[in-house]
Amino acid sequence: MVTRPHGHTAAMAARAALRPAYARLLRHYRSRRSAPTSALVHAPHPYARAFGLVAVVLFGAWLGLLVVGSVRTPVGPMDTSMTLRPSLSGGTKINVSPLGALELDSHTAPVRLDVDVDQLDPIRSQALVERPERINGLQERITQDVADGTRELALRSCVAVVSGATALGLAVYRRPRRALAAGGLALALLGAAGVSAYATWNPKSVLEPKFSGLLSSAPSVVGNARSIVSEFDVYQKELAQLVTNVTKLYDAASTLPTYQPDPGSMRVLHVSDIHLNPAAWEIIRSLVAQYRIDVIIDSGDTMDHGTSTENGFLDPISGLGAPYVWVRGNHDSQATQRYLEGLDNVHVLDEGRAVTVAGLRVAGTGDPQFTPDRSVLPAGDDAERAAGARLAAALGAQARAGTPVDIAVAHNPVAALETDGEVPLVLAGHVHRRVNKLLPDGTRLKIEGSTGGGGLRALEKDEPEKVHASVLYLDRETRRLQAWDEITLGGLGLTTAEVSRHVPEEDPRATPTVTPSGPASGVPSPVPSGIPARSPAPTRSP
Repeated sequence: MVTRPHGHTAAMAARAALRPAYARLLRHYRSRRSAPTSALVHAPHPYARAFGLVAVVLFGAWLGLLVVGSVRTPVGPMDTSMTLRPSLSGGTKINVSPLGALELDSHTAPVRLDVDVDQLDPIRSQALVERPERINGLQERITQDVADGTRELALRSCVAVVSGATALGLAVYRRPRRALAAGGLALALLGAAGVSAYATWNPKSVLEPKFSGLLSSAPSVVGNARSIVSEFDVYQKELAQLVTNVTKLYDAASTLPTYQPDPGSMRVLHVSDIHLNPAAWEIIRSLVAQYRIDVIIDSGDTMDHGTSTENGFLDPISGLGAPYVWVRGNHDSQATQRYLEGLDNVHVLDEGRAVTVAGLRVAGTGDPQFTPDRSVLPAGDDAERAAGARLAAALGAQARAGTPVDIAVAHNPVAALETDGEVPLVLAGHVHRRVNKLLPDGTRLKIEGSTGGGGLRALEKDEPEKVHASVLYLDRETRRLQAWDEITLGGLGLTTAEVSRHVPEEDPRATPTVTPSGPASGVPSPVPSGIPARSPAPTRSP
């Protein structure tokens, strides 16, 4: 036996007593070093956790809709696919391949309804061709088909978003409870979107469809203004009529039918600010043919510098296929005006002169200023107001003589504002953008954009200026505005086309009497931004 000294034994006993305390200190130090990393990995911030869950739910729901959220359903003689898609603005989009697409502002919600017209069923379409009397009941059939498809789509969409969010939640979190929570949240979000769509549902949205695609098919797809306004008042019937119009494009011979204008409506093509763009004439000629235009009204700036050498540019006007009513703009000279007065089928208006063209009474005045370039000092708005006052006096004289004017025309909106209360509708241009306002005394001001896409001056900008024109639908008896189509084409180098249908705020079938002393019914719209307010009405003589 080895005997250790007494001091050595005491040292070992002391170390044994300190060993647990050292171990505790070492564990505490290691935990302090690893605490931040451990906290980030195992204890994320509540906001980060919630954001991650929402991201998983949204992405999973989108995948579910993409994979199994589509419903194929027959609508009349067509086979269609209906799908819900995530969207910031909502609405309904009807894709009619290869013609283009119709967009309806039907609701405001984070989901959009996409309807794809896939093909025409040969058996059902041939039955319509052989027995046209079946078209009479086609609207009710289409309404029922759309309702059935919508119900099936709602059910399938619920299954799709719940399945997609649950599956992705299980793959990410690997916990059944978190996956089920993701599926439940997806169903709640879809339900909230449905409530939002129901609360903001706009059954009249089909009155103002927006068409994008081939310009030549726009009239047949959008439909007729008078029939839309006067015959339908609920969404289902409007959608049925819309789909019926699309069906007519797919007849047995695969040819587009000729568009038949409503004999009770008059069609006016409003153009402005062509600025020497030769492409404008082909665009106008095409619109005249497609929409069966009765009268073309040009609110000025057809030229760019107003020189005599530019006059040959005006020669195609006589062959556009409709009477041409024109007022002088600030880029058009007196030489321009005299040249147009010598062309066939052209009616030049100035200083309140009025003409009756195709049953429509139109009066207008030329711009009092001629400013073809920056070297000419403009006279300012006072000159425009004075010209507008003379036009308003002429309108009053026409009314007292028993020949009231239906439409007034001035190039500058400042002059056009002076006619408020003297005429139902006044047209203008100059500002290269569209404005539509109901003025305080009941006159509607419509300003057209540039039908020439700004002319050659548009090349100075980074983006080409778009081409604008509008088709106005007027009642042939009352000559009051029923509706209008805003046509927008891509600028230089672009080949896009867009048609948007609009109706007035008031009932377009009504025939209100416009008087200079009382305001129009409803709340008057403010004066367009950037346009000076109307000056006090001067004393007007006949």
